[in-house]
Amino acid sequence: MSTTGTTRTTAVARAPEARAASGNVRGYLLYVAGKLGGAAISLLAVLVTSFALFRIIPGDPVKAMTHGMPTSAEQMATLRRQFGLDKPMWQQFTDYCAGALTGDLGMSYQFHAPVGDLIVQKVPATLLLTGVAVVIYSAIGLWLGTRSAWRHGSLGDRLNTGVALTLWSVPGFWLGLLLIITFSVGAGPVPGMFPTGGMESGDETGFAYVLDVAHHMVLPVLTLVAVGYAQTLLVMRSSLLDEMGSDYLTTARAKGLRDDAVRRRHAVPNALLPTVTMVFINLGHVAAGSILVETVFSWPGLGGLFYQALSVPDLPLVQGLFVVFAGAMILMNLLADLLYPLLDPRVGR
Repeated sequence: MSTTGTTRTTAVARAPEARAASGNVRGYLLYVAGKLGGAAISLLAVLVTSFALFRIIPGDPVKAMTHGMPTSAEQMATLRRQFGLDKPMWQQFTDYCAGALTGDLGMSYQFHAPVGDLIVQKVPATLLLTGVAVVIYSAIGLWLGTRSAWRHGSLGDRLNTGVALTLWSVPGFWLGLLLIITFSVGAGPVPGMFPTGGMESGDETGFAYVLDVAHHMVLPVLTLVAVGYAQTLLVMRSSLLDEMGSDYLTTARAKGLRDDAVRRRHAVPNALLPTVTMVFINLGHVAAGSILVETVFSWPGLGGLFYQALSVPDLPLVQGLFVVFAGAMILMNLLADLLYPLLDPRVGR
């Protein structure tokens, strides 16, 4: 056969593969477009919800700001006009949406500063605390969940599951208070070893400052890890148990693969989808922080700022934080959805 004929035959043979690859790319792009559209709709719903939800909170922001101060009716009217509270509700909503979409979240009633600046100031503390906690409890939960499922029914599995179920049912703020009583105040023979709250002592610099911040982080991180790892463990264990009876694992063993290789190369990757969703949701919580835990430990992050805003109520600050929290969750869910087809090619077809 001539070279030309051989080349033509090879091209014909590769044509179905090229069409399949092109179809996979087109299908993935359509999948991505659908997820992006869903994320945009979700963000619009968040804007509507945040505006409507916090308008039903009882209390007058202007009265709360001027509480305890002699204020005339004219001054009250001036403040309402300054903050746009005298406008019709529909106009307040359009102004709010226009500002949110351009990054202008308004002025805080309580702090008299741009909401965006206040959020940026608090973000590092929240990222430090919850970021460290999420990394730790995700790693521990995935590892223990995999071992528990692979050895289900063993003493270690029963012990891990029992502890995880107990910790998952414990409110984070209650556990935080117990840790403060035990390890900060001191209980019985246990002396107080850690600060009761805050992020720093305020009189350290350099490496001593790093150690001081780490010392303040121990109890709040321990609280978040104790509650968070339990959820990760239980979800990973359940997902892997569903995969363990599959035929492809029996085939892999029949080919002579060791049990460890079967678990690592075949079972765990196929069991990761539900856990990936949860891990990305937890990463979304990194931006939101933990309102109750940050409040209990007086941690100067977004969670504590949200609690302060609710106490007034400081509507622009509450709305801005709500949008940031929800936006972080939407973004993390979107990233998880985009990652699914890479973990399992069947997704998105």
